[in-house]
Amino acid sequence: MNKAKRTAMFETWRAANPKPTTELEYANAFELLIAVILSAQATDVSVNLATQKLFPVANTPEAIAALGVTVITPFIRHIG
Repeated sequence: MNKAKRTAMFETWRAANPKPTTELEYANAFELLIAVILSAQATDVSVNLATQKLFPVANTPEAIAALGVTVITPFIRHIG
């Protein structure tokens, strides 16, 4: 797909839904990215439950990396 087709596609979506929303809870672009990644495996409700506990502890790439997999796992275990 070339750039013109991609641009037209996004313009069509923007016109159809100029202010898209989500049920995911987030405070910045990084939190949204993490929530979207997690939502691929679960419902928005269960992702919000996990991120409500995770984001106060770590909500930047550096903080997430510093925690490591072992510490993050309990936050997201119920997601699957």
